[in-house]
Amino acid sequence: MTDLHRLSIRELSEGLAGSKFSSRELTEHYLKRIAKIDAQVQSYVTVTPEQALAQADAADALRKSGMANVLTGVPVAHKDIFCTQGIKTTAGSKMLDNFISPYDATVVAKGKVAGLVTLGKVNMDEFAMGSTSESSYFGATKNPWALDHVPGGSSGGSAAAVAADLAPFATGTDTGGSIRQPASFCGLTGLKPTYGRVSRFGMIAYASSLDQGGPMARSAEDCAYLMNVMAGHDDRDSTSVNVDADDYVANLNGTSVKGLRIGIPKQYFNVAGLDADVKARVEESLKKLEEMGATLVEIDLNMTDAYVPTYYLIAPAEASSNLQRFDGVRYGYRCENPVDLTDLYKRSRSEGFGPEVQRRILIGTYALSAGYYDAYYVKAQKVRRLIQQDFLKAFESIDVIAAPSAPTTAYKIGASLDPVEMYLGDIYTIAVNLAGLPAINAPVGFDKDQLPVGLQLIGNYWSESQLLSVVHQYQQTTDWHTKRAAIAEETV
Repeated sequence: MTDLHRLSIRELSEGLAGSKFSSRELTEHYLKRIAKIDAQVQSYVTVTPEQALAQADAADALRKSGMANVLTGVPVAHKDIFCTQGIKTTAGSKMLDNFISPYDATVVAKGKVAGLVTLGKVNMDEFAMGSTSESSYFGATKNPWALDHVPGGSSGGSAAAVAADLAPFATGTDTGGSIRQPASFCGLTGLKPTYGRVSRFGMIAYASSLDQGGPMARSAEDCAYLMNVMAGHDDRDSTSVNVDADDYVANLNGTSVKGLRIGIPKQYFNVAGLDADVKARVEESLKKLEEMGATLVEIDLNMTDAYVPTYYLIAPAEASSNLQRFDGVRYGYRCENPVDLTDLYKRSRSEGFGPEVQRRILIGTYALSAGYYDAYYVKAQKVRRLIQQDFLKAFESIDVIAAPSAPTTAYKIGASLDPVEMYLGDIYTIAVNLAGLPAINAPVGFDKDQLPVGLQLIGNYWSESQLLSVVHQYQQTTDWHTKRAAIAEETV
């Protein structure tokens, strides 16, 4: 019973169904690991042992009654951007340090229906704005592979919790790479679904036209189990698309790699700043897929230079609009002893928001202001359409597009990256959000410092099953997804 954390989701499900262990035993195992190890990693903001054990006992009772689902009793960690009834939901910010949500996000509610046991809420960049998880009000999360390095962001707590075996899988969100980049930095599989595939109801908004929830786990198979829970139409989310979700687990072998046409954008492999080890590992993984029967096709994506400026106009503009509700009046942080209403607004926001959030609000407000709206925001939206059309043209001749998930491996904590340097690190991920496409990260090896490297596969709309299937088959012939950091090997 000391190695339950090494089991896959399928093995956990089978073990629970076969009474090899109970949900309470499994939950206690993870809670003990969190208590012993997480002080080093700082992946959790809130751990909920009482609620978790109560849910585990309810799951065990369901199993005895013969009413259990395939995932009943399996633990999960939720990114602290999903509202959870009766549990603090902070979005990594001082602004929401005192916010107890009165309702569950749809993703959380679906998890409860599926019988998942919530271990707690995991850390993140403040309001999902960042690529390192250092901007959290609750302190920087550490990368389990190297504790002096970042786990990526903004879903860094989700990635670190899974990579340290402090949860078997976790929910994340992706606005410009916030699932794929931390999955790459932590050696995990992470799926960003098509925009509208997963409900955003109860997910604290950063940039509403870009945000999308998705699963993070060790393997494509594990992600497929969580995707079966998360995906589906939701009337409470006006951007949720009424397209039937697949059975992602049943479809894991549904796409043949043999004959798969993989587009290789030549612009992506000539980006200044692409690390030599990252490039080499990605090319080796593509060679492996070619050996499995895929065809590599060089393609042009001509809008590459527009990705970063377009994203960093649209995302901050939407953030400026979404975050105006945090004014010190209705809920969230309120400054002490304001002298008047203006002082209340000013100090509540300047004290409640961290520097990166303030920076993006200011950029967005400027882009939306009179005299600049047409010159910046409207023009960025027009370029966004051109980026989408660039991808759609490519998909006329290929099935998926391959790229690195990030130009480098994980940065050191406290690395002197200026904001523009950090933004440029998103070059391979942000266009997917601008176009609303699905994409997945798969671990494909390590650099010279033994830090994980990730391959990104981008699909056409609604092709999540295809992406999971391709990565699943790749993972049947490689073992990168089974590698564990030393801290994950610790027993309790």
